[in-house]
Amino acid sequence: FLVGDTRSIIREAAKKSCFICYKMGASITCCQTGCDRTFHLPCAPDGQCVTQYFGAYRSFCWEHSPQQALQPRPSQDNTCSICLDTVEDKISYKTMGCPACQDARFHRQCIQRLALHAGISFRCPCCLNQEPFMTEMLTMGIRLSKRPPSWESDQEVGPSDQRHSHCDATTCLCPGGREHTESDGPWQLWLCSSCTAEGTHRHCSSLGSSTCSWECNTC
Repeated sequence: FLVGDTRSIIREAAKKSCFICYKMGASITCCQTGCDRTFHLPCAPDGQCVTQYFGAYRSFCWEHSPQQALQPRPSQDNTCSICLDTVEDKISYKTMGCPACQDARFHRQCIQRLALHAGISFRCPCCLNQEPFMTEMLTMGIRLSKRPPSWESDQEVGPSDQRHSHCDATTCLCPGGREHTESDGPWQLWLCSSCTAEGTHRHCSSLGSSTCSWECNTC
């Protein structure tokens, strides 16, 4: 964005309220034509909103979010294939499935954590399918990592490759772009305090000067 464009986006966001928390400053608008719902990125999980972390980084409210079209589960085992806890008996925002084997079920939070740890080796935990599975997960708002799996030797990855180094806010307001960082101020890059696999400029996620930590929406 140009500086003028950034200022315009900030002014417009200041006028909009989040339909989830009702506070002002919502900079994300549902991409569905005719829908004017706006929300903050940190509020998205509570409102069951989906953000696609690829291409145009589109976001959708709960009503217009993409839905998985899976067949009824062949087995009667209603457990998450990752954590082994109980899942819903139907596909929903919180319960997802594999489009390849049609049988694997997992919590959204579980598959998101697996995606961040597995990196380029991310695939269905049951049938090990990769291409259709990854495409489906991206569409459904799962953030993927291009790094090697976290369980591989740290010696194979240099320190500069390990640290996340760009802003993942749906709308990055920084005039210098997502890769620009500063040691302090609104364009200081904060990494998620839990997974360190996502980051945001302080200003892009409305982090006040008194904020001492930040967690991404998946953690």
